[in-house]
Amino acid sequence: MPILNVKIAARESRELTAVISSSLIELTTRILKKRPEVTSVAITYLNPEHWIVGGVPLSEQGKSSFYFDIKITDETNTKAEKEQYISEAYAMFTKLLDNVHEVSYIYVEDVRATAYGYGGLTQEYRYQH
Repeated sequence: MPILNVKIAARESRELTAVISSSLIELTTRILKKRPEVTSVAITYLNPEHWIVGGVPLSEQGKSSFYFDIKITDETNTKAEKEQYISEAYAMFTKLLDNVHEVSYIYVEDVRATAYGYGGLTQEYRYQH
């Protein structure tokens, strides 16, 4: 039941949104073993003029970038799974975006089961019942 918050420094595109969201859901299902029917993806596009790396806007560097975080229930994935997920997600973005800046981030956030849930129920409650 993860949620992915994605920010992209690139020109907004319905097609790109569809490809990124379906690719991230596939990676999240295959590598992290999360159920696709309860995986949410929220994508925000930012003007490269407003994304600054090293004090210089990406628009001046001729680069694009991305950042995303995914919240997962703590202790449900191994270090190796998270490492593979970050590696494959980064590779996916470099194929989809033009000239990706190396300083693009992925954050896999482990959230306590008692502090995370959907539909008004915590993951701890779901586990116990």
